[in-house]
Order: sequence, then C-alpha cells, then structure tokens
Amino acid sequence: MIINNTSQIYVSIDIGCRQHSVAIGLPKGDVLDEFDILHRPEGFKQFFERIEHHHRYHGGTVVVAMEGYNGYARPLDTLVRVRGYQLYNINNLKLARFKEIFPAAAKNDRIDACKGLELFQLRDHLALAKDVLQEIMPAPRENDMLKRLSRRRRALVDEKSRVQSRFQGDLHAVCPGLLDITKDADNLWFLRFITSVDELTKLSRLRLSTLLKIPGVGRKFAAEIRAWQSHASFSHEVEWVSEMIIEDARRILALKNDIQALESRCKTLMQASQTAKLIDSIPGFAVVCASELAGEIGTIDRFASERSLALYLGMANLDNSSGKFRGSKAPKHVNTRAKGAMMAAVDKHRKCVPESQGYYEKKRIEGKSHNQAIRALGRQLCRIIFRMLKQNRAYEMRTKINENT
Repeated sequence: MIINNTSQIYVSIDIGCRQHSVAIGLPKGDVLDEFDILHRPEGFKQFFERIEHHHRYHGGTVVVAMEGYNGYARPLDTLVRVRGYQLYNINNLKLARFKEIFPAAAKNDRIDACKGLELFQLRDHLALAKDVLQEIMPAPRENDMLKRLSRRRRALVDEKSRVQSRFQGDLHAVCPGLLDITKDADNLWFLRFITSVDELTKLSRLRLSTLLKIPGVGRKFAAEIRAWQSHASFSHEVEWVSEMIIEDARRILALKNDIQALESRCKTLMQASQTAKLIDSIPGFAVVCASELAGEIGTIDRFASERSLALYLGMANLDNSSGKFRGSKAPKHVNTRAKGAMMAAVDKHRKCVPESQGYYEKKRIEGKSHNQAIRALGRQLCRIIFRMLKQNRAYEMRTKINENT
C-alpha cells in the first residue's frame, strides 16, 4: 500500500468521567474506527495502539481533538502532546451552536465523537467549525507549574474565607463581645489566643503571665483581653460549639501557613518564567496576580490578537447591536480566575500610575461604575500586555520632559 505522507489522521474524543468515546477518520470523511476506552493506563495504551495501527497504513500527521481539554481529560491530553500529535480543544459553547445548525439524528457519546471528525472536515470551509476547534499551544513548564500553584492558592483562599465567616458567626453567637477586642478576626495573635485553650470558657480565666506567653499578644492586647475578661459571658451553646470554634481557628492558622508557603513558591518560580517577570514589571501587578495571569495565559502564542487576549481575561465585551440598538454583552468563554486576578491588579495599578488613575476618573465622570471603569482600564492594559509578551519587553513608565531643557 502506498502511504500518502501529506495526509492527516483525525482523532476525535468525547471525554467522560470514567470512559471516553473515540472516533478515527480521514480528511475525505471515511470513519476508520470507533471505540471506547477506560480512563486507566490500559485504556490509554489501547488508544495509542489503535492510532498507531491506522497510522502505519495511512501515514501523515495525527491531529487530535477532545471535548473537555484540561479537565477530566488529564492526563490523556498531556500524553497526546508528548507523542507529538497536534492537539485541539473543542469549545463546548461554540459546539452547542454548531449542533443547533447541524443537528444529529440522535445524541450519545459516540455520535458526539464523530462530530469532532465533521469539524475537522469543515474547518477550512466553514468559519463556525473553525471557531469550535481551538489549537492547544504548548506553554513553558514553569507557567504550567504557576498555573497549578496559583489555582491551589486560590482554592485555599476561598476555603479560608468560608471557614473564617463561620468562625466569626459562631463567636458572635456563643461569646458576644469577644470579637470587639480585635479589628480583624484574621489576626494571628487573636487566632493563637483562641487556640491556646481546649475549651472556650477558659479564655476568661487566663492569667496575664499566660497571655504574655502567647506569640503576638504583648502588653497592649493583653490589657484589652483583661478588660474583656472582667465582663465575659457565654451563651448556653458554648458547651457543644466551643470545640467547633477552636477547631476552625486552628484550620484558619493552618490555611494561612499553606497560603504563605504557596506564595513563596510562586515568587521563586517567577524567576524562571519570562511571562511572569514581564507582567510583574507593571506597577500594581504583584507576585500573586502576576503568577495567576502567567499561569492562566500560558503562552501568548495562543492568542491571534490583543482582542482575543482581552476577551479571555474578561476585559472586553462582545458586540450585541441590532438594528438601531447599539449595545454589548459579556462573553461566556472567559477565564474567571484570570479575570479576578486582572481586576484586582488593575485596581492596584491605577493607584500607582497617574495616567491610569486619570483614565479611571474620566470613565467614572462618564457615568461608569467602579467595575466598568476598571474593565475599561484593563482593556487598555491588555493591549500593553499583548505587545509586552510578543516583543519580550518589560513595562516602561513614561517620564515627563522638562520644558526648560
């Protein structure tokens, strides 16, 4: 058999939780194989063996599309890239639109897998099909590491917020007035004070010498604690809620340590990431936001233009005009983690750069809300970030020229 080295073998995968449906075909529309694999090492081995079997007869390059890249697809997506195959992600939102226009006779995993083969065949002739398939560009290893570390940090921050909210609520209910001795229940000395006993009522009987031994308390806070002890009161729930409150305080302390450790790792790893270092050069974009953005962006080669980057970061809207109506709508395919980091960083940035603060104030005068003004400024910064990463240039502050010189 003569092998056509210019041909391609298309592979489409419908990703499931425990099992994936696979379809293999050719550019002319021939379906060579359909099968299911388990999300196990033996399933992955079967997957590559079947592909290699067809590759020996047809040659060419192997192009893989999977629905749900970087989710349940892991680690199959990584194994595909290690093999040197081209990898595409099937955008679920745009695929739903494609299915509305080109519906199938029925709906199951194998039919969905074959839909991927149709997208490959139509992408050169139909813009909608091309939009559904998004090529996965390999990102630097350090950016992949920053992505996992920053996502882990964000999950711990969210958990800490939930535990702290419950901790404060229980303290208000069980021990009214105790929170008044501190401006913030997140204070280290206050958490250590709470965890210094095994029963909440014992806090009202701690001696001054014992209080001074608690790290961070000191004489100032010890005096405030002693003043509270003189009129301390506890509700009837303290008998069974006391243990929960102390446990939550210990959990908050542990989370604070874990978050700090992750931030230190991100700071160290940033030195190896050119993307993170360039973003960090922008005033206001400190370690946390720069790490998150570098991890979520991965590589700037993913984006065809600065508008694509702005949409991905949630700093641009889609045109929603119709007839005489002129309007816009928020896009659905936004990286919410990157958007959160961008909003926080832009808000800090405007306070560091007078020109940015002036642009923000201009938008507020025009009637924009705070968030709208921040997004408008963020849209301008997306243009700068895109050029910085494309040209490998750090951020440069404008310097005013002395008119007398």
